[in-house]
This record gives sequence, structure tokens and C-alpha cells, in this order.
Amino acid sequence: MPETEKSNPVISKVEEKTTNSAVAVAGHPLHAMTVHFPIALVIATLAADVMFWWNGDSFWTRAALWASGGAFFSGIGAGLIGTAELLLVSGIRARVASWAHGIAAMSLIAVAGANWGGRVTESIAVLPHGLGLSLLASVLTGLAGWHGGKLIFDHGIGLMVSPKD
Repeated sequence: MPETEKSNPVISKVEEKTTNSAVAVAGHPLHAMTVHFPIALVIATLAADVMFWWNGDSFWTRAALWASGGAFFSGIGAGLIGTAELLLVSGIRARVASWAHGIAAMSLIAVAGANWGGRVTESIAVLPHGLGLSLLASVLTGLAGWHGGKLIFDHGIGLMVSPKD
């Protein structure tokens, strides 16, 4: 850590706050365990849309419908757990990356919901609207993931470190 950060009283105060997970099973944070599902399903929705664009087989529209629904509903679950962590743990709340991650993730859930809702009600066409929403959801997934990674790798949020380490 640079010398200027070590002597910064604001950073020192933030680093004093606990970052232990409040929503965990046997010490393992549930948010970190649940985010994989919406991430994979957002990417699967984009892949199915691209495949439909490429070959026009209606199988891909059904696959994207199911994947987008799964992304939305699993995203709600991961988002609820993440929101609980944000609100319950002061050391998480004190970090800017937490808020950036949360805003990007909530935006992602909204876009995933619009993507699924438009498909299930047949109010949007896969091309171009569904594909556009899938691209936007993928970009938001990358943005939320970037800030989530900063929380883990730069701030140690959600890491269990053994006393032996």
C-alpha cells in the first residue's frame, strides 16, 4: 500500500470496520455462491440470441426465453442477499466499490427483467430488441463483476482466511 494511503485517516477508519459476511452458511457468503447463476444465464441468453440471429431456428428463441427468465429470477435472489450484506455490514457499506457494484447489479436485474418480460409477453422481437437487451445485460454483468471483483480481491470482502494463514 502506498505511504499516502497508510497515513490517510479516512482509509484507516474504513479499514477498521468489519467485513465479515452477515448472510453466510458455515462462514461462506451466500452472495458469492449465488451470483454465478445469473451471470451464466445472462451470457447464455446472449448466446442463444446470437444463434437465432445466425440460423433463425426457433429453438434458440425458446432457449433464450428460459435463460432470460432464469437470469432474472436468480438475479433477484442474488440481489436480495447482496442487498442484505450491504445494509447489514458496515465495512461493506463504507466502500465505494460496494455501491458501484450494487447499482450496476440492480440495473442488470432491471434489464434482465425487461428482457424476460418482453419475451414472455411477446411484446418485443428477439431481433433487434431482445438481442440489444441481452448485449446491455452482458455489459452490465461485466461492470457489476468488475466492481464485485474489486471488493473481493482489493478489499478482501467475503474471504475466509484461516488463522494458520
